[in-house]
Amino acid sequence: MATDRTVSATWNGSLLEGSGTIHSVGSGAFGPLPVSWASRAEEPNGKTSPEELIAAAHAACYSMALSNGLAKAGTPPEQLDTSATVTFQPGEGIVRIALAVRGVVPGLDAAGFAEQAEAAKIGCPVSKALAGVPQITLDAALA
Repeated sequence: MATDRTVSATWNGSLLEGSGTIHSVGSGAFGPLPVSWASRAEEPNGKTSPEELIAAAHAACYSMALSNGLAKAGTPPEQLDTSATVTFQPGEGIVRIALAVRGVVPGLDAAGFAEQAEAAKIGCPVSKALAGVPQITLDAALA
């Protein structure tokens, strides 16, 4: 069954001097979140950016994909700790995403974990949506 997720945002003013708010999140799980150009291209100063939200989505989706792949292979994880760093270059856009995962997976060796981790990177729906990013790296290891 397909699902829809909706988020609403408002922007006021010009790009460089203006600011915005992500204010309506369908799930009610978070918000409101202030956004600004400075939080995107300079320092966050307590505000978020589209890239930070993309990083959150990618880390969560990747963890789910890896967990599923490991379970299907007969070695469900006890824990996966994933981070995603999205690099934004003004004038170019998102130029890099660096995924890092550390896993506690009983019964699986480092090579098996690396294989499952790479498959999750390729198969994760958010990874697929971000396929246009020039570089997506993965640092995967057992904890």
